[in-house]
Amino acid sequence: MENSSIIVIVNLAAAAALLIWAVRLVRTGFERAFGNQIHQWLKLTTVNRLTAATTGTGFSIMLQSSTAVALLLASFMSSSAMSVQMGLAIILGADLGSAIVVQILSSRISLLTPLLLICGVFFFMRTTRKVLRQIGRILIGLSLIFVSLGMISETSSPLASNEAIKSVFIYLSGDLLTGFVLAALLAWIMHSSIAAVLLFATLAANGILPLNVAFAMTLGANLGGSFIAVFLTLKSDINIRRVVLANLLLRGGGALLALGLIQELDIINFIFGASSHLKVLNFHLAFNAVILLFGIIFLTPTSVFTGILLPKKQEPNEVSMRSVLDLSVQNEPAKAFACVQRELVDIGNRIENMLREAMQLFEKYDEGAVERLRDEQRDIAQNSFDLRVYLSGIRSDDPSEDTGTRAFDYAGITTNLEAGADAIGRKIVSLAKRMNHEKTNFSEDGWYELSDFYDKVLRNIQQGITVLMSEDITAARQLVSEKELLRDLNQKLDRKHLTRLRQGLKETIETSAIHIDLLRSLKALNTGFAMIAYPFLREQGVLLESRLSKD
Repeated sequence: MENSSIIVIVNLAAAAALLIWAVRLVRTGFERAFGNQIHQWLKLTTVNRLTAATTGTGFSIMLQSSTAVALLLASFMSSSAMSVQMGLAIILGADLGSAIVVQILSSRISLLTPLLLICGVFFFMRTTRKVLRQIGRILIGLSLIFVSLGMISETSSPLASNEAIKSVFIYLSGDLLTGFVLAALLAWIMHSSIAAVLLFATLAANGILPLNVAFAMTLGANLGGSFIAVFLTLKSDINIRRVVLANLLLRGGGALLALGLIQELDIINFIFGASSHLKVLNFHLAFNAVILLFGIIFLTPTSVFTGILLPKKQEPNEVSMRSVLDLSVQNEPAKAFACVQRELVDIGNRIENMLREAMQLFEKYDEGAVERLRDEQRDIAQNSFDLRVYLSGIRSDDPSEDTGTRAFDYAGITTNLEAGADAIGRKIVSLAKRMNHEKTNFSEDGWYELSDFYDKVLRNIQQGITVLMSEDITAARQLVSEKELLRDLNQKLDRKHLTRLRQGLKETIETSAIHIDLLRSLKALNTGFAMIAYPFLREQGVLLESRLSKD
């Protein structure tokens, strides 16, 4: 009997692991297929708190995770002027979206599991188009979610008659707080409140979890899910940290309040549903809907309160940049190239910050910011020179070890990054200064196009830094592909600009030269970071003379 219980628990753990992995599979499929469009939709739909909340709900349904929405928002808020209020509305909407996802995954759509799996494998294995392959990944993930839920249901059935398990949950019926805390920890470990709630609902359906315990653990999963985003954004921009903290206060505080109501009042009977399974899911949905409604009403005071809890630190005017190049390891290539890699990542991050600050000059010119950018450009130029000198001195005691090729590749990346910093510190800053001097403004359509182009370049810069750190071939291929897409977009925007010139729009005529030069500078900057991918792709044999190989 003891061995059979162990087997049941191991199988249940395996089913839960499959559930976690399947949810992640769906999320990564959506991110890879529609990543760029998601950023664009996010930009267009944050006009007011209601549209922002609706956007968050939609993204959470697509990405199968409110945490994924928080991370997406972190990258967006760091490069845009989105307010904390709008960010919080999106996150609260995402929490409701995750509750809707649980409802969808528990519906009769699970009957389509075989068809989803067949179609998913077909799309993933038999097509070469990126979007269709990722749609295949999504379908495979959905089918595996339903398989894992079936495994949980089937595997957990014997536990309903296990006296030891019964005694544990009978105890939890009288100590809901312990079940609440355990569920929060489980959701944190699983890194998915969706997977945790699905697990609790399935156990309740099999009569293993008493209904009041299932409700308490569902609330705990909401608290644990809120903590995930807080920890994953600890080093992010201050505004996104305020957003996730506000979400934690609202969702976590609401969960504790609801737990108290479950203990003091008989609210279980007020939750509709034909079965224990549906009651748990409907309770989860109702809870997140109430939190969203409360949060939307008190959006501004909540944002102000988190601003008090997380005040913005005053940054020093000058930041001392210390090189990580270690001259003592130049005869140890592995350690020396690791130093080079860290130095290049640091330069890339500094260039990313330069671009953000430079683009803000077109909306609000600041002479102090101009001087900082030019000082940073000169510092990066000096760092780049030092880096090339360091690369030239890397030697190996082993005469058969070829250090020259890798040093040459890194020297090329260094030169491209230096050119990128130069494009910002000299060209883009000069364009902003010229526009300020001439007292002109871009046309509304022109500035929208430039902002959208800038957003794409910024994401590619971040992708280039990721490739530099991880040397991930998939990320490198995507970076080169984005370079080609951006080139085509640049040509399209040039034609649109020419059309506005023909229409005789005053603002377009006044800023035409600046508009074109800014597009060219951004495109050159994007090309410089895209070139990071080429050495890694060439080393893996996936780069043809003029384009990526299709294999």
